[in-house]
Amino acid sequence: MTLMLSVSGCRGIVGETLTPEVASRFAASYASFLMEQAKGKPVSVVLGRDGRAGGHMLHAAATSGLIAAGANVVDVGIAMTPTVAIATDSFARENPNDFVAGMVLTASHNPQQWNGLKCLLPEGGEFGASAAAPRAVLAGEIIERFKSAGVRYVSWERLGEASDRSDADEGHVQRLFSALEDGGFGDPETLGEGLSIGIDSVNASGVRGAALAMEAMGVAELLHLGAEETGLFPHPPEPTEDNLNVPGGLCECVREQGLDVGFAQDPDADRLAIIDETGRYIGEEYTLALGALAILSAQKQAGRSTQGAVFVTNLSTSRMLDDVCATFGARVIRTPVGEANVVEVMKRERAMAGGEGNGGVIWPRMTYVRDSISAMALVMWLLSGRSGEKRKLSEIVGSLHSYSIRKRKVDLARREDANAAVDKIAKAFAGNHVDLSDGAWVNLEAKRSWLHVRASNTEPIMRLIAEAPTQAEADALLDEAARVIG
Repeated sequence: MTLMLSVSGCRGIVGETLTPEVASRFAASYASFLMEQAKGKPVSVVLGRDGRAGGHMLHAAATSGLIAAGANVVDVGIAMTPTVAIATDSFARENPNDFVAGMVLTASHNPQQWNGLKCLLPEGGEFGASAAAPRAVLAGEIIERFKSAGVRYVSWERLGEASDRSDADEGHVQRLFSALEDGGFGDPETLGEGLSIGIDSVNASGVRGAALAMEAMGVAELLHLGAEETGLFPHPPEPTEDNLNVPGGLCECVREQGLDVGFAQDPDADRLAIIDETGRYIGEEYTLALGALAILSAQKQAGRSTQGAVFVTNLSTSRMLDDVCATFGARVIRTPVGEANVVEVMKRERAMAGGEGNGGVIWPRMTYVRDSISAMALVMWLLSGRSGEKRKLSEIVGSLHSYSIRKRKVDLARREDANAAVDKIAKAFAGNHVDLSDGAWVNLEAKRSWLHVRASNTEPIMRLIAEAPTQAEADALLDEAARVIG
């Protein structure tokens, strides 16, 4: 198993590919990069971690590396990735003479033994939001510095300082309230009235922020699973159907307790999967579509134009987003997979919102990072009746065009081993529109289907993904891709 280096940062298995030396050097490489970008300004890095057990080691190593390269550390403790981004933007506004960036210690949805370091850079943006995963070219510079041992450690008198900040979760909720008010969603303090909600935070960073947000929005009843903050995941942490549809799991609890909706976070709480009132796993692909429906509906309800509004997503995200946007005269732009790629285009196009089909909603009024808390609020608004009428989630989902996305994985010894498969797919489907910006994405418009074959950014695997109106059609497309690849 190798150390994973990509636009998503650095990830590895603790004690094997991710050691204290590796973590400290990666953090120092990032700080050295920031010191050059700052052009003489003091550098401050807002640092948070996803709370997984064992993260204290990574925290100590990363803090040491940042300080050793001359950066000041503003430690927000256990915090969601979007919370760190919001705190980074806030600290930058409060300290205009500093060059402020962020870093999150997380391996996102990866299993317990994994951890990693994710960088957040301030660059462009609207509504006071800026911090986001670095663009590919800048991520490449950080990685190259790490690989080439291009760290510039400083002498004793120039070492950075460390300070603590404990109000990051409160700042996240305040930011949510401002976004809801400015976005035309009405009074945030009463948004949750009459709603009963289940949340699974997998004992990680989303525990406190989710509870604060639900309380602040006046949720009538909250059943909070995985709320012990032990960092020990009660089940595999990726919010998939298999992991949530187990005895005593979120699906069962929503169904048996008669709740209106269930929300499942991953360890760093940037992704959100949704369970409807029947206990049915809707899945992560619906999260972005529902978020877009809420944002566009609120815009229209407030008398604001949605014609020509831009939403951005990646090549592997469902057509449901296109369908929702088309209803409001909005359009969708697609990018290579990776949050940084989506955000880069969002900022350039001044997008109303965007995200990824893995349950990630990126709403610039909040932050340029996927944010499960704002996604929860958007879905709650749809359920509350403020969009016109109070409806059950299953009814709202049933009103959307239905597709089936099927996924397969192929293990890779090296990421480059996927190149031959991509070439074969591109040639075999040359009669269709083929996008080669990220592996091979084939748009079969006449069949309202697509196929995507690419190497993962975060795992040593090749992903084969197909979407079609039915599961049988999607499976047939994957079978054809597997035959072509050989």
